[in-house]
Amino acid sequence: MTGNILIPHEKMESVFLSILNKHDFSGERAGTCARIFTQNSLDGVYTHGVNRFPRFIRYIKEGYVLPDNKPETVNSSGAVEQWDGRLGPGTNNALDATRRSMELARAHGIGCVGMANTNHWMRGGYYGREAAGSGYIFIGWTNTIANMPAWGAGNSKLGNNPLVLAVPFLPEPVVLDMAMSQYSYGTMEAYRMGGQKLPYAGGFDRQGNLTDDPGTVLQTELAAPIGYWKGAGLSLLLDILAAVISGGDATFRITGRGDEYGVSQVFISIDPSRFASGSNVETIVKEVIDDYHKSVPSREKDKILHPGERVLMRRKENLEKGIPVENQVWEEILSLAGSA
Repeated sequence: MTGNILIPHEKMESVFLSILNKHDFSGERAGTCARIFTQNSLDGVYTHGVNRFPRFIRYIKEGYVLPDNKPETVNSSGAVEQWDGRLGPGTNNALDATRRSMELARAHGIGCVGMANTNHWMRGGYYGREAAGSGYIFIGWTNTIANMPAWGAGNSKLGNNPLVLAVPFLPEPVVLDMAMSQYSYGTMEAYRMGGQKLPYAGGFDRQGNLTDDPGTVLQTELAAPIGYWKGAGLSLLLDILAAVISGGDATFRITGRGDEYGVSQVFISIDPSRFASGSNVETIVKEVIDDYHKSVPSREKDKILHPGERVLMRRKENLEKGIPVENQVWEEILSLAGSA
């Protein structure tokens, strides 16, 4: 059965929680994980929320995600710490690392946690909002399995290594959360499931031609880098820095395992109150955003929104109407609720 159904967020979180409880999650950790998956869906990031949940459960069953494992500090030097994620749930690990980076920033002005051997954090913007919503500037990134070619290459050696930048702002922080590929694989899967073409070319076919067919890109695993050669270069450096700062594995080693687990991530929080301009940060951001909103749309019906602004609109709509979910996805999730 195809098409979308609308699920109230309370029901979605309850179903997620019941499934996690059946898969060796303790109460508080299960609640945190269920809340993050639900919040991502509520904010309209279905690809890293409800759509990703069945794969997350599969990874638990296959032993790639160890629900009870919590990260451990393996090295600490002032404002910098290195953690071993111990293959714990990427959502919980990332939230713990974000909060620790904020604690370090309170003490030192800046705090950095590099985490090795962790798992997919789902939506990196969640942690950017966690930090920026508490008054911190946030920079974070993760490496991934190889799923994107170097510019001019016919095979994938780069990850699409998502990068998150966030600054405090009201009513919603300004949060840029982007993969180094033009579209994330989750987004392309959503377009494929909906029988739609991509709005712009999103990758390459086997002959090296750009294509807007998501099914082709999902098959070739040759996603197009953002900015072409510039995005490819940025991906490479993010991977190197993630491995160096965390002491963990780079993309080529993660790829050698076959499935994506044991990734490396970096979480940096900065306390803007430490700047000489600290008392003016809110004013600076507001002035920039106000000027940005004066942009003239190239199409009359369009509205120019800053990164993160669309989230408020999606959240409001999904709170009122329910979260749209593909029937087949929800049926798969409900089947998980009935199995251990």
